[in-house]
Amino acid sequence: MPQPSHVMDLQEPSEDSLPEDLQPYFAKCRDKLGFVPNVLRAWLLRPEKLRNFIRLYDELMLAPSGLSKLEREMIAVAVSASNRCYYCLVAHGAAVRKISGDPQLGEMLAFNYRVAELSDRQRAMLDFAVLLTEAPHEVTADDRQALREEGFSEEDIFDIAETAAFFNYTNRVAHAVDMMPNAEYHDLARGRGA
Repeated sequence: MPQPSHVMDLQEPSEDSLPEDLQPYFAKCRDKLGFVPNVLRAWLLRPEKLRNFIRLYDELMLAPSGLSKLEREMIAVAVSASNRCYYCLVAHGAAVRKISGDPQLGEMLAFNYRVAELSDRQRAMLDFAVLLTEAPHEVTADDRQALREEGFSEEDIFDIAETAAFFNYTNRVAHAVDMMPNAEYHDLARGRGA
């Protein structure tokens, strides 16, 4: 049974309204992925907020960091699992599969990251991100120290916190507007199809 076909349960803006400065970004998505992620199509409802979303996403997920691209995607999936965000579980689970080359890892992280065979570093990182998601008031100096003991720098700890916070934010927006992931994500990096 296919998922609902809408991008979101609000009036979806037409790409005809795509501001000129955003057209190259959408074209880059089509060239790189073969489609424009629905999250971008949804945020098009508010073009200035879309510009801010793109800048922040690119900074968090693509800019140089002590966290690898895979680790940042792992945070996205673990946080989204805690929040039961269908959009981000599908989209970022696909990214984990693709980057890691492991079609099972995305599902393990989506259902229960604790069953995955992770390094101590990755487990500490996800434990912190999930604690920050589920009980932010319980984060203590001991939790940050546990990250330091696994080799994370002060900047890395900040990046873990900011990445987790970003996905808590986007998960809530996705829930609020019933945002659906692109169907293409379902087959990505599963050893079949795309």
